[in-house]
Amino acid sequence: MRPYVNEADCIACGLCKDVCPADPKVFEIEDKAKVVNPDACTGCMECQNNCPVSCIEVK
Repeated sequence: MRPYVNEADCIACGLCKDVCPADPKVFEIEDKAKVVNPDACTGCMECQNNCPVSCIEVK
């Protein structure tokens, strides 16, 4: 499993990176959230469940 970000809807709040338990973090925040370490994803769904604009889908 890995997260996918709909960059058109992302507001770059950084919550996905904050709640991610993976080490290294799966996300990097610039002007939008970007998945930079997809192999580190544990499939916990915290990023998807906590995104305030529902722009992350873990599949």
